[in-house]
Amino acid sequence: MPEQTQDILRTRTSLAKDLTGLGVTPGDTLLVHTSLRSLGWVCGSDETVVRALLDAVGPTGNLVVPTQTSDNSDPADWCNPPVPEAWWETIRTEMPAYDPAITSSPHMGRVAERLRTWPGAVRSAHPQTSFAALGPNAAELMHPHPLASALGEDSPLARLAKADARVLLLGTGYDSCTAFHLAEYRVPHPPTEPSSCAIRTPEGKREWVTYTGIVLDESDFPALGAAFEATGVVTVDRVGSATARLFPLPEAVTFATSWLTEHRY
Repeated sequence: MPEQTQDILRTRTSLAKDLTGLGVTPGDTLLVHTSLRSLGWVCGSDETVVRALLDAVGPTGNLVVPTQTSDNSDPADWCNPPVPEAWWETIRTEMPAYDPAITSSPHMGRVAERLRTWPGAVRSAHPQTSFAALGPNAAELMHPHPLASALGEDSPLARLAKADARVLLLGTGYDSCTAFHLAEYRVPHPPTEPSSCAIRTPEGKREWVTYTGIVLDESDFPALGAAFEATGVVTVDRVGSATARLFPLPEAVTFATSWLTEHRY
């Protein structure tokens, strides 16, 4: 992997060239996780990154990003930071209902947020674990996304696996690899827990609801990712100043299901 320094100017053209060199091809469907800062000094910032990604996959390709909204949850579970217990009931009453067109995803990074608001982007309906997509297959990849299948078999994540999508980590680690969460649904007898959030009903009414979901835990994803990378399936190179990883999503989920069954459960 060639050495690149942070003081090199990155552009739409140079980033698209790097992505092609990594192995991104026209027609690819990519689930992308990005650290903008890791790419170095980018002329045009997050807009340039989205345009470079679109250039790399071409008009027949699809880009997908996680646009999760973890703030829309029960404040009793908040720990980073916690809020006073006296506030909990008010938050449950006043938290705005999830709206795919309006609700931002500030914890997912500037590139994901830029793609979410890009003209033509399609966003899934889950109030906590939504995705956004650009491309000719965006709508069919994003819908439906039922409440009880946050990252499971009826989610965009499972449809990405069926579509032979690839995962692109741009300066992020395996701890942010959303694809591994699908494996948590596929292990035998996964643990469950209640989850609460504010939704908008089909009639337009705001409601605070609780549903049962799979326990999601990325704490061992770095070890899982290292084991997966050791199989030789992952392509590692530089995109801008960032270490980038490209790998097939279905193979990652299959490996993760076996690894989690053996090492976690």
